[in-house]
Amino acid sequence: MLGGVMSSGRAKPGTALAGVMWSIVIPVKRLSLAKTRLCAALAASTRDDLLTHSPPSAVQPAAEDQLPANGRIALAMAIDTVCAAQACASVACVVVVTDDRLAADTLSTLGARVVPDAPDDGLNAALRYGAGLAAAHRPDAGVVALSADLAALRPGELTDALEQAAGHARAFVSDAQGTGTTLLSALTGTDLDPRFGAESARVHRRSGAHPLEGGWPSLRRDLDTPADLTVAARLGLGRATAGQLALLAPDLVSCAC
Repeated sequence: MLGGVMSSGRAKPGTALAGVMWSIVIPVKRLSLAKTRLCAALAASTRDDLLTHSPPSAVQPAAEDQLPANGRIALAMAIDTVCAAQACASVACVVVVTDDRLAADTLSTLGARVVPDAPDDGLNAALRYGAGLAAAHRPDAGVVALSADLAALRPGELTDALEQAAGHARAFVSDAQGTGTTLLSALTGTDLDPRFGAESARVHRRSGAHPLEGGWPSLRRDLDTPADLTVAARLGLGRATAGQLALLAPDLVSCAC
């Protein structure tokens, strides 16, 4: 591995012993529309008084308690992902791209630099926009696109992956299934060129991004289904997600106890 960044991620945030710094770009969709594949499971496990029965829409909720259960879980996952990224010594800044007011307010209080999704043209356009802003803000740092639903993410695993990424112009980490992508990186002066979507791991590899090797179970585990939540609970969920699941849907992770 390159340099000497501590894999524990315990060095002072904003410094990197290896000398390679990164700006992390995290896209967060409107919370009421997020994690729709979890809707049925959450509805089956959540008390009626904790559910919002109105159908998901693009209308912005005024507060978290007006979100449907899937929106609350999505916000909690984003909180845990941002916190884990900020705990890495080699991370210079975290940029969140979102049009959700509650997500923007919440994540900015954690220290993330929040920008609106100005292109409003899907995930890859949002990531290209965020990457451009991140590069302008920190031209000395590489850029990383990171999934917003890595609720069990360990800073040490992300630090290790970033150490490896420092050796490649573009690199990616595939998800646990090996088909999707949870992390895509580009060194300074290299276009991030995000191609998220179906079979994105294969597409990113064909585009020239280098597949990073490492176990990194928490970095590879994005959370879309109840089964994903169960596995992530065994790994150890972040505080925000664990708290929401304990309130909303304890049955979903009870088998991980």
